Amino acid sequence: MDRRQFFITSATVAAGGMPTNGPRAESAKEPKEFIGVLVDTTRCIGCRSCEVACSVANGNFVPDVKTDNALAQVRDTSEKQYTVVNRFNTEKGEVYVKRQCMHCWQAACVAMCLVNAMFKTKEGPVTWNGDKCLGCRFCMVACPFDIPKAEYLSWNPRIMKCTMCYERLQEGKRPACVEACPTDTLMFGQKRELMEIARHRVYSHPDKYVHKIYGEHEAGGTGWLYLSAVPFEQLGFRTDLGTTPYPEYTKPFLVSVPLVLFGVPALLLGLSELTDRKKEVRESEGWTEPGASE
Repeated sequence: MDRRQFFITSATVAAGGMPTNGPRAESAKEPKEFIGVLVDTTRCIGCRSCEVACSVANGNFVPDVKTDNALAQVRDTSEKQYTVVNRFNTEKGEVYVKRQCMHCWQAACVAMCLVNAMFKTKEGPVTWNGDKCLGCRFCMVACPFDIPKAEYLSWNPRIMKCTMCYERLQEGKRPACVEACPTDTLMFGQKRELMEIARHRVYSHPDKYVHKIYGEHEAGGTGWLYLSAVPFEQLGFRTDLGTTPYPEYTKPFLVSVPLVLFGVPALLLGLSELTDRKKEVRESEGWTEPGASE
């Protein structure tokens, strides 16, 4: 970003908000329905085919699911693995749960991104533009699900996470993990349709499922929905998120942080420019500092 663009951006912030060009402006024109994925944890067998498919589709590290014994511990996603399957011992036995970006309807990571590098697409997935990323990692702090991960060991670190295979979606394909699932644990579609299917399963089989669809309301609603036979806290899910979209909590922060990051440096640069200009004028007029040597 050159000085001119820096001042333009700073002026925009000072005027009352962040720039609205680019993907974020597009995300404001949300369609009537977003796409998503329904995860029925009662069907998952822990084969981890989704992990392998995800890694292959994104050119990441491909786990050896037959020998790595990864299910022996609860894992988190990483910059090299956008989805993981964990095993939990519950009151109804072992349950396997897939973990990845939840693709919130109103994403905190998007709201916190100062340069529109992280954005929500018009179809629903939350993705990012690595070329715009400043490396501030506010998205990592903001995410209530602790999903975005930084490439700390890279010379040009980027934020990495699941994008719901957005490029595949643009080609008319389903997410790689969904296509690879052999038990129909994962179902891809429009949220309204997925909610109808989820409610039908819950109401039709009250002894099989807890009376809750995780992701319907959590943090304002998410693109990934979950069904379970046991309370979700037994599966490592956060149940303290509430129903308010997280950007509502970050509005005061978004007002103050850009002012510090852009307004103060812009002021300092402006003073520097003014000082340099005065010096140039004085030198052109032959003016010298009092006491300066001839």
